[in-house]
Parts: sequence; C-alpha cells; structure tokens
Amino acid sequence: MKYIFQFARITAFCLAGEMLAVVLPLPIPASVYGLLLMAAALKFGVLKLDQVRETGLFLTGIFPLLFVPAAAGVMELGSQLLNLLLPAVLAIVPITVLVMAVTGMVAQKCAGGKEHKNG
Repeated sequence: MKYIFQFARITAFCLAGEMLAVVLPLPIPASVYGLLLMAAALKFGVLKLDQVRETGLFLTGIFPLLFVPAAAGVMELGSQLLNLLLPAVLAIVPITVLVMAVTGMVAQKCAGGKEHKNG
C-alpha cells in the first residue's frame, strides 16, 4: 500500500507539470515542469524523501526497460538512419562535450570552487 501512495505522489507532480505545460506559453516539456516542482517540494520540505524513496528507486531501476520498445523501433529503421549517421555524430559529439564542460563548471561553482587534490 505504501508503494501505491508513493507512486500517487510522483504522479501528482507529473500531472501538475502537465497542467503547467498547458497553461504557460513556454517551450518546456511537462516532464521538466514536474521534475522541477518535485525538486522544489523536496528542497523546501513540502515533500519528504521518505515519502517517495522506494518507488523512485524502483522506477529508476526499471528505467532501461522503458527504452526497449523505442530501441526496437530504431533497429527496424536502421538502414534509413544510416544515412543520418554522420550528421548525427557531428551534432551529438560537440554538444555532449559542451554539456559536460558546462556541467563541470557549474558543479565546481556550486561546490565553492574547491579543487580536490590527491596527496
């Protein structure tokens, strides 16, 4: 029964995100709104981590299974996607490096710019 209530709490934030996506004229996915709302609720103590922990761990544990149907669809279109391989790689690699660099800089900034030295 505990898992049902935890799942209901997570689903409520997803629903709130869906409503915000309809109401606000910004090009932000509803899932991002829901994630931000849940993060804010956790940060400000409106929602306690223990109220969603077990179900959240379960959902992240089965997360790869949710991509199996999409991966199967991509496998069927492999020959068509082969034509897009070079443009996709040329777009993905620099963006990935940029995201990693910016994430690292933001993480260092949030940590107070402290560098960890071994020795």
